Amino acid sequence: MTKPLPDVTPNTWSFLRDPMIKPTGFREYDARWKYPDEINLPGMTALGLGLGTQMHKRGIAPVIAVGNDYRDYSLSIKNALIVGLMQAGIQVKDIGPALSPMAYFSQFHLDVPAVAMVTASHNPNGWTGVKMGFDRPLTHGPDEMGELRDIVLNGEGEKRDGGGYEFVDGVREAYLDDLIGDFRMSRKLKVVCATGNGTASAIAPELFERLGVEVVPLHTELDYTFPNYNPNPEAMEMLHDMADAVRASGADLALGFDGDGDRCGVVDDEGEEIFADKVGVIMARDLSKIYPNSTFVADVKSTGLFASDPELQKNGVTADYWKTGHSHMKRRVKEIGALAGFEKSGHYFLAEPVGRGYDCGMRVAVEICKLMDRNPEMSMSDLRRALPQTWSTPTMSPYCSDTEKYDVLDRVVEKLVAKAEDDETFAGRKIKEVVTVNGARVILDNGSWGLVRASSNTPNLVVVCESSDSDAEMRAIFEELDTVIRTEPSVGEYDQKI
Repeated sequence: MTKPLPDVTPNTWSFLRDPMIKPTGFREYDARWKYPDEINLPGMTALGLGLGTQMHKRGIAPVIAVGNDYRDYSLSIKNALIVGLMQAGIQVKDIGPALSPMAYFSQFHLDVPAVAMVTASHNPNGWTGVKMGFDRPLTHGPDEMGELRDIVLNGEGEKRDGGGYEFVDGVREAYLDDLIGDFRMSRKLKVVCATGNGTASAIAPELFERLGVEVVPLHTELDYTFPNYNPNPEAMEMLHDMADAVRASGADLALGFDGDGDRCGVVDDEGEEIFADKVGVIMARDLSKIYPNSTFVADVKSTGLFASDPELQKNGVTADYWKTGHSHMKRRVKEIGALAGFEKSGHYFLAEPVGRGYDCGMRVAVEICKLMDRNPEMSMSDLRRALPQTWSTPTMSPYCSDTEKYDVLDRVVEKLVAKAEDDETFAGRKIKEVVTVNGARVILDNGSWGLVRASSNTPNLVVVCESSDSDAEMRAIFEELDTVIRTEPSVGEYDQKI
């Protein structure tokens, strides 16, 4: 395999022949590029050859399930990837258009060791990428991505005999059957189903109907031009639309899904958005009654209620705060045998006996319907209000270049750890501990906290603060944290402030 060329440009002879791959597309836990500006079809074939070579190198049986999201260019990209996989001697099982969790499900359903899902997730059109994994339900983390990047960019892909192709039908139907099982709603429930015209449009409405839920469709027609907005339930545009639909229809809640269906966003019956980490606490309360003494993993951006909520404590819950990122969270849930993991971005990882450990927005939707069925006297807003009140900032991102952000973060973490070791107060309170698995989460003696970490995908630091006491304390925590961050002159302005 030849090394990819960095300077191939569109509408040239070499663009149709030679692989072009921008190295920055290899991220911490998946691969993403602008197409065709940062990767071309021969580049995607080179990626497939590299992925197949990595499978052989790691002793993975040479069989892989491959799917693609619903974008007009994803099929071409998947086919180019498949050519490379077959060149590497891999037997490809093509499941057709799919959600990312449907592709993860196919590993179990077809009993294959590897998966590659062509998707740009919630990114705007013009982006593409691949989520891949070998050890179900896990996906590539930094080590696997680094190894794959080196194989591809150094031209170390090896062609072998034995490659083959098979189109496998029926995975969508099996996925739906697996999600639904024998459950049917016993209470009336009206749900706004919001898919932003993305891939989940092909799954979610039917899923709800089969559960016995009354569906209020919101942009559930498949349309890869995304005529309304990008399907992203973290974006205010989609959340406001969901809230408006709840108010207009009198629905009990709205559930919204991102472009590849691995995330779920929730708006309650009063039109209030419930951030995913708080939804996680609501779910953890319910699940820990059924499965007492469970462990739940939360990413470091999530609420401190997983550790401090009296209901969870009463049910014997152990909280584990871990690195942000779907691959990190999946791995941690599996490693420590947690019942579930919750990430503030809307990825939920429900493990056995509830799910299979991968992030699936559809599984979350089913479990929320079951939760509502188990609590027939409660509305979603009742469940929200039953949580202890906290005051939290939005996720704020001061600029810091990709070449500097990790060194800057190391120095900031060192200064924050030193404050704790020297018994200094922080926002007027004693520091209980500093969790350093992913940046620094400074936890105070009352459970309030402030976090600084480096963004995995953009030239930014990430800052989040939460107080269990008051808005004033939340602001004080931010000011204290920002004072330490400002000792680094290369850190720029915030994208938003509290």
